[in-house]
Formats: sequence, C-alpha cells, structure tokens
Amino acid sequence: MNFDAIRNYYEQLVFNYLLEEAAPKANITDEELLEDIVCLALNKIPARYIRHEVDMAFFLSTAERTTMRNNVINAVDHAITTIEKSNKEK
Repeated sequence: MNFDAIRNYYEQLVFNYLLEEAAPKANITDEELLEDIVCLALNKIPARYIRHEVDMAFFLSTAERTTMRNNVINAVDHAITTIEKSNKEK
C-alpha cells in the first residue's frame, strides 16, 4: 500500500498565507523561523486529510472555506506573535 497521496489540506493553506501575506507583513525571511511558524500554526489547527485536491473543491461550502481561512489566519498570526514574544524575552 502506498500512502504518499494522503496529506493534510491545511498545510498548503498555511504555507500560502504565511509566504504571501503574513511573513512579508512581519518582515520575516529566515527559513528556520518560517518552518517554526508553520509547525506552531499547524499544531493549532485540526488536521483535515485528503487524497485529492478535487475532494476539497467539490465538497466544501463557502462557509467552510471561510472558517478554514480564518483558522489559518488566526493560527499563523498567533504563531508569529508567540515566536516574536519568545525572541524578545531572550
């Protein structure tokens, strides 16, 4: 059996939001820091596993998409705040 096709749908949403919006806004370019933010953010969001991208395109309502986007924004922003606070305390 090959399980390579199974993945957490939230991963790509977090990557996209972080790289396209949150990191530029917070002026974060350090790759290790970005990886830490992704880990913290994904740990705050319940996993949503899929096999095919088309699964989500057809089965998500507009309300579910909005909720997922808000989950991503809140989790990533919280992760950035947590890491910035931790770095200031050092």
